[in-house]
Amino acid sequence: MDELPLDQVRTLLAVVDEGTFDAAAAALHVTPSAVSQRVKALEQRTGRVLLQRTKPVRLTESGEVVVRFARQLARLERDARTELGLAAEQGPARVPIAVNADSLATWFLPALTRVPQDPPICFELYREDESHTTALLREGQVMAAVTSSPEPVAGCTVRRLGSARYLVVATPEFADRHFTGDLAADLSEAPTVVFDRRDELQDAFVRSLTRGRSGAGRIRHMVPASDGFRDAVAAGLGWGLVPEPQAEPLLRADRLVELAPGRPLDVPLYWQQWKLDSPALSTVAEAVASAATDSLLTTPA
Repeated sequence: MDELPLDQVRTLLAVVDEGTFDAAAAALHVTPSAVSQRVKALEQRTGRVLLQRTKPVRLTESGEVVVRFARQLARLERDARTELGLAAEQGPARVPIAVNADSLATWFLPALTRVPQDPPICFELYREDESHTTALLREGQVMAAVTSSPEPVAGCTVRRLGSARYLVVATPEFADRHFTGDLAADLSEAPTVVFDRRDELQDAFVRSLTRGRSGAGRIRHMVPASDGFRDAVAAGLGWGLVPEPQAEPLLRADRLVELAPGRPLDVPLYWQQWKLDSPALSTVAEAVASAATDSLLTTPA
Protein backbone atom coordinates (compact mmCIF):
# COMPACT_ATOMS: atom_id res chain seq x y z
CA MET A 1 0.00 0.00 0.00
CA ASP A 2 1.72 3.17 -1.22
CA GLU A 3 -0.89 5.76 -0.32
CA LEU A 4 -4.38 6.28 1.07
CA PRO A 5 -6.68 7.75 -1.61
CA LEU A 6 -7.92 11.03 -0.15
CA ASP A 7 -11.43 10.74 -1.56
CA GLN A 8 -11.83 7.40 0.19
CA VAL A 9 -10.38 8.74 3.45
CA ARG A 10 -12.73 11.74 3.38
CA THR A 11 -15.65 9.45 2.63
CA LEU A 12 -14.86 7.31 5.68
CA LEU A 13 -14.73 10.45 7.81
CA ALA A 14 -18.10 11.57 6.47
CA VAL A 15 -19.66 8.19 7.33
CA VAL A 16 -18.31 8.45 10.90
CA ASP A 17 -19.44 12.06 11.35
CA GLU A 18 -22.89 11.49 9.85
CA GLY A 19 -23.43 8.09 11.48
CA THR A 20 -24.77 6.17 8.46
CA PHE A 21 -23.87 5.54 4.82
CA ASP A 22 -27.08 7.19 3.64
CA ALA A 23 -26.45 10.36 5.67
CA ALA A 24 -22.85 10.50 4.45
CA ALA A 25 -24.07 10.17 0.86
CA ALA A 26 -26.41 13.11 1.35
CA ALA A 27 -23.61 15.21 2.87
CA LEU A 28 -21.21 14.35 0.03
CA HIS A 29 -23.88 14.66 -2.70
CA VAL A 30 -23.22 11.14 -4.00
CA THR A 31 -25.21 7.91 -3.90
CA PRO A 32 -25.12 5.55 -0.91
CA SER A 33 -23.71 2.93 -3.28
CA ALA A 34 -20.76 5.21 -4.08
CA VAL A 35 -20.09 5.74 -0.39
CA SER A 36 -20.17 2.00 0.27
CA GLN A 37 -17.84 1.30 -2.65
CA ARG A 38 -15.30 3.88 -1.46
CA VAL A 39 -15.25 2.51 2.08
CA LYS A 40 -14.92 -1.06 0.83
CA ALA A 41 -12.09 0.00 -1.49
CA LEU A 42 -10.30 1.67 1.42
CA GLU A 43 -10.70 -1.45 3.54
CA GLN A 44 -9.31 -3.58 0.73
CA ARG A 45 -6.40 -1.20 0.30
CA THR A 46 -5.52 -1.24 4.01
CA GLY A 47 -6.32 -4.92 4.43
CA ARG A 48 -8.36 -4.14 7.52
CA VAL A 49 -11.99 -3.74 8.55
CA LEU A 50 -12.42 -0.06 9.35
CA LEU A 51 -16.11 0.13 10.28
CA GLN A 52 -18.66 -1.93 12.11
CA ARG A 53 -21.85 -1.60 10.03
CA THR A 54 -24.12 -0.70 12.94
CA LYS A 55 -26.45 2.29 13.29
CA PRO A 56 -24.69 4.55 13.97
CA VAL A 57 -21.50 3.04 12.55
CA ARG A 58 -18.65 2.26 14.92
CA LEU A 59 -14.96 2.46 14.18
CA THR A 60 -12.58 -0.42 14.66
CA GLU A 61 -9.11 0.30 16.06
CA SER A 62 -7.77 0.46 12.50
CA GLY A 63 -10.60 2.77 11.54
CA GLU A 64 -9.68 5.11 14.39
CA VAL A 65 -6.18 5.44 12.92
CA VAL A 66 -7.52 6.36 9.48
CA VAL A 67 -10.11 8.80 10.84
CA ARG A 68 -7.50 10.49 13.01
CA PHE A 69 -5.36 10.89 9.90
CA ALA A 70 -8.36 12.33 8.03
CA ARG A 71 -9.02 14.95 10.71
CA GLN A 72 -5.35 15.89 10.92
CA LEU A 73 -5.23 16.19 7.14
CA ALA A 74 -8.27 18.46 7.19
CA ARG A 75 -6.60 20.63 9.84
CA LEU A 76 -3.38 20.90 7.84
CA GLU A 77 -5.35 21.81 4.71
CA ARG A 78 -7.24 24.51 6.58
CA ASP A 79 -4.07 25.97 8.07
CA ALA A 80 -2.45 26.03 4.65
CA ARG A 81 -5.46 27.81 3.16
CA THR A 82 -5.33 30.34 5.98
CA GLU A 83 -1.65 31.08 5.34
CA LEU A 84 -2.44 31.51 1.64
CA GLY A 85 -5.29 33.89 2.43
CA LEU A 86 -7.88 31.49 1.01
CA ALA A 87 -9.79 30.56 4.16
CA ALA A 88 -11.75 33.70 4.98
CA GLU A 89 -15.03 32.14 3.86
CA GLN A 90 -14.49 29.14 6.16
CA GLY A 91 -14.90 31.09 9.36
CA PRO A 92 -12.77 30.90 12.51
CA ALA A 93 -10.51 27.95 13.32
CA ARG A 94 -12.18 25.25 15.41
CA VAL A 95 -10.25 23.46 18.18
CA PRO A 96 -12.07 20.47 19.75
CA ILE A 97 -10.78 19.62 23.26
CA ALA A 98 -11.69 16.89 25.76
CA VAL A 99 -11.58 18.07 29.37
CA ASN A 100 -12.80 16.71 32.70
CA ALA A 101 -15.70 18.35 34.54
CA ASP A 102 -13.69 19.49 37.57
CA SER A 103 -11.15 21.31 35.40
CA LEU A 104 -14.03 22.93 33.51
CA ALA A 105 -15.55 24.13 36.79
CA THR A 106 -12.30 25.53 38.20
CA TRP A 107 -9.34 26.59 36.05
CA PHE A 108 -9.87 25.56 32.42
CA LEU A 109 -12.39 28.14 31.19
CA PRO A 110 -10.27 31.05 32.52
CA ALA A 111 -7.38 29.46 30.61
CA LEU A 112 -9.30 29.80 27.36
CA THR A 113 -9.80 33.53 27.97
CA ARG A 114 -6.02 33.87 27.60
CA VAL A 115 -6.14 32.64 24.00
CA PRO A 116 -5.69 35.58 21.60
CA GLN A 117 -8.64 35.95 19.24
CA ASP A 118 -6.82 37.44 16.28
CA PRO A 119 -7.33 35.38 14.20
CA PRO A 120 -10.45 34.06 15.96
CA ILE A 121 -10.57 30.53 17.38
CA CYS A 122 -13.71 28.59 18.31
CA PHE A 123 -13.53 26.05 21.15
CA GLU A 124 -15.54 22.83 21.02
CA LEU A 125 -15.34 21.22 24.45
CA TYR A 126 -16.13 17.58 25.17
CA ARG A 127 -16.69 16.82 28.86
CA GLU A 128 -15.25 13.48 29.88
CA ASP A 129 -13.61 11.91 32.93
CA GLU A 130 -9.87 12.65 33.01
CA SER A 131 -9.09 8.94 32.83
CA HIS A 132 -11.13 8.57 29.64
CA THR A 133 -10.39 11.73 27.64
CA THR A 134 -7.62 9.98 25.71
CA ALA A 135 -10.25 7.74 24.09
CA LEU A 136 -11.55 10.79 22.23
CA LEU A 137 -8.01 11.51 21.06
CA ARG A 138 -7.58 7.96 19.78
CA GLU A 139 -10.89 8.20 17.93
CA GLY A 140 -9.83 11.48 16.34
CA GLN A 141 -12.80 13.40 17.76
CA VAL A 142 -10.61 15.97 19.50
CA MET A 143 -7.26 17.60 18.80
CA ALA A 144 -6.24 17.84 22.45
CA ALA A 145 -7.23 16.60 25.89
CA VAL A 146 -6.69 17.23 29.58
CA THR A 147 -5.99 13.74 30.89
CA SER A 148 -4.62 11.84 33.85
CA SER A 149 -2.63 9.56 31.51
CA PRO A 150 1.08 10.32 31.02
CA GLU A 151 1.31 7.76 28.20
CA PRO A 152 0.94 9.56 24.86
CA VAL A 153 -1.73 8.41 22.44
CA ALA A 154 -0.25 7.39 19.09
CA GLY A 155 0.45 10.51 17.05
CA CYS A 156 0.24 12.80 20.09
CA THR A 157 2.62 14.68 22.38
CA VAL A 158 2.18 14.85 26.15
CA ARG A 159 2.99 17.66 28.57
CA ARG A 160 2.55 17.69 32.35
CA LEU A 161 0.25 20.47 33.56
CA GLY A 162 0.39 19.94 37.34
CA SER A 163 -1.84 18.27 39.92
CA ALA A 164 -5.42 18.98 40.92
CA ARG A 165 -5.91 18.70 44.68
CA TYR A 166 -9.05 17.12 46.13
CA LEU A 167 -10.17 17.29 49.76
CA VAL A 168 -12.20 14.63 51.57
CA VAL A 169 -15.17 16.55 52.96
CA ALA A 170 -18.69 16.28 54.35
CA THR A 171 -21.05 18.47 56.34
CA PRO A 172 -20.43 18.70 60.10
CA GLU A 173 -23.78 17.00 60.74
CA PHE A 174 -22.96 14.14 58.36
CA ALA A 175 -19.56 13.69 60.00
CA ASP A 176 -21.09 13.57 63.48
CA ARG A 177 -23.63 10.98 62.33
CA HIS A 178 -21.41 8.63 60.35
CA PHE A 179 -17.82 8.99 61.57
CA THR A 180 -16.60 7.32 64.75
CA GLY A 181 -12.85 7.86 64.46
CA ASP A 182 -11.90 4.87 62.30
CA LEU A 183 -11.56 6.81 59.04
CA ALA A 184 -11.04 3.85 56.70
CA ALA A 185 -13.95 1.86 58.11
CA ASP A 186 -16.25 4.88 58.26
CA LEU A 187 -15.54 5.92 54.66
CA SER A 188 -16.20 2.33 53.56
CA GLU A 189 -19.63 2.35 55.18
CA ALA A 190 -20.94 5.92 54.94
CA PRO A 191 -23.05 7.12 51.98
CA THR A 192 -20.86 8.51 49.20
CA VAL A 193 -21.33 11.04 46.42
CA VAL A 194 -19.80 10.02 43.08
CA PHE A 195 -19.80 11.77 39.72
CA ASP A 196 -20.98 8.79 37.65
CA ARG A 197 -20.43 5.04 37.34
CA ARG A 198 -16.88 5.55 36.06
CA ASP A 199 -15.85 7.86 38.92
CA GLU A 200 -13.25 5.92 40.91
CA LEU A 201 -11.80 8.82 42.91
CA GLN A 202 -13.58 8.02 46.16
CA ASP A 203 -12.79 4.31 45.85
CA ALA A 204 -9.13 5.08 45.14
CA PHE A 205 -8.87 7.16 48.30
CA VAL A 206 -10.47 4.48 50.48
CA ARG A 207 -8.26 1.79 48.95
CA SER A 208 -5.22 3.90 49.81
CA LEU A 209 -6.30 3.69 53.45
CA THR A 210 -7.26 0.01 53.46
CA ARG A 211 -4.38 -1.21 51.27
CA GLY A 212 -6.84 -2.21 48.58
CA ARG A 213 -9.13 -4.25 50.82
CA SER A 214 -12.26 -2.16 50.28
CA GLY A 215 -13.61 0.87 48.45
CA ALA A 216 -16.28 3.45 49.15
CA GLY A 217 -19.67 2.53 50.59
CA ARG A 218 -22.54 0.71 48.88
CA ILE A 219 -24.85 3.76 49.04
CA ARG A 220 -23.66 5.96 46.16
CA HIS A 221 -25.44 9.08 45.01
CA MET A 222 -24.47 9.83 41.40
CA VAL A 223 -24.37 13.54 40.53
CA PRO A 224 -22.80 14.08 37.06
CA ALA A 225 -21.92 17.77 37.35
CA SER A 226 -18.99 19.34 39.16
CA ASP A 227 -20.96 22.11 40.90
CA GLY A 228 -23.84 19.71 41.54
CA PHE A 229 -21.41 17.20 43.09
CA ARG A 230 -20.12 19.86 45.50
CA ASP A 231 -23.68 20.97 46.30
CA ALA A 232 -24.75 17.38 46.98
CA VAL A 233 -21.94 16.96 49.50
CA ALA A 234 -22.80 20.35 51.02
CA ALA A 235 -26.43 19.24 51.30
CA GLY A 236 -25.38 16.27 53.42
CA LEU A 237 -26.15 13.47 50.96
CA GLY A 238 -22.75 11.89 51.49
CA TRP A 239 -19.04 12.44 51.70
CA GLY A 240 -16.92 13.09 48.64
CA LEU A 241 -13.65 14.35 47.20
CA VAL A 242 -14.19 17.97 46.17
CA PRO A 243 -11.64 20.10 44.28
CA GLU A 244 -9.83 22.35 46.73
CA PRO A 245 -10.92 25.63 45.03
CA GLN A 246 -14.57 24.56 45.35
CA ALA A 247 -14.24 23.22 48.89
CA GLU A 248 -12.34 26.10 50.49
CA PRO A 249 -15.18 28.68 50.62
CA LEU A 250 -17.50 26.12 52.24
CA LEU A 251 -14.81 25.09 54.71
CA ARG A 252 -14.29 28.72 55.73
CA ALA A 253 -18.05 29.11 56.18
CA ASP A 254 -18.14 25.95 58.35
CA ARG A 255 -20.57 24.31 55.91
CA LEU A 256 -18.07 21.53 55.29
CA VAL A 257 -15.37 19.87 57.36
CA GLU A 258 -12.33 17.89 56.26
CA LEU A 259 -12.60 14.25 57.18
CA ALA A 260 -8.92 13.57 56.53
CA PRO A 261 -6.99 16.76 57.39
CA GLY A 262 -3.52 16.69 55.90
CA ARG A 263 -4.42 13.82 53.54
CA PRO A 264 -5.54 15.37 50.26
CA LEU A 265 -5.66 13.40 47.03
CA ASP A 266 -3.55 14.95 44.26
CA VAL A 267 -4.41 13.91 40.70
CA PRO A 268 -1.70 14.59 38.08
CA LEU A 269 -3.04 16.17 34.89
CA TYR A 270 -1.45 16.18 31.45
CA TRP A 271 -2.08 17.93 28.15
CA GLN A 272 -2.03 15.65 25.13
CA GLN A 273 -2.39 16.99 21.59
CA TRP A 274 -1.91 15.97 17.99
CA LYS A 275 1.60 16.20 16.58
CA LEU A 276 0.63 18.97 14.18
CA ASP A 277 2.22 22.26 13.27
CA SER A 278 -1.10 24.04 13.78
CA PRO A 279 -0.95 27.70 14.86
CA ALA A 280 -4.39 27.57 16.49
CA LEU A 281 -3.59 24.42 18.47
CA SER A 282 -0.20 25.77 19.55
CA THR A 283 -1.80 29.01 20.75
CA VAL A 284 -4.37 27.15 22.82
CA ALA A 285 -1.73 24.81 24.27
CA GLU A 286 0.42 27.69 25.50
CA ALA A 287 -2.55 29.43 27.13
CA VAL A 288 -3.62 26.23 28.87
CA ALA A 289 -0.09 25.51 30.12
CA SER A 290 0.25 29.06 31.45
CA ALA A 291 -3.06 28.90 33.31
CA ALA A 292 -2.23 25.46 34.70
CA THR A 293 1.02 26.81 36.14
CA ASP A 294 -0.97 29.49 37.97
CA SER A 295 -3.82 27.21 39.13
CA LEU A 296 -2.51 23.67 39.67
CA LEU A 297 0.07 22.25 42.04
CA THR A 298 3.42 22.20 40.29
CA THR A 299 4.61 19.01 41.97
CA PRO A 300 7.40 17.09 40.23
CA ALA A 301 6.48 14.34 37.75
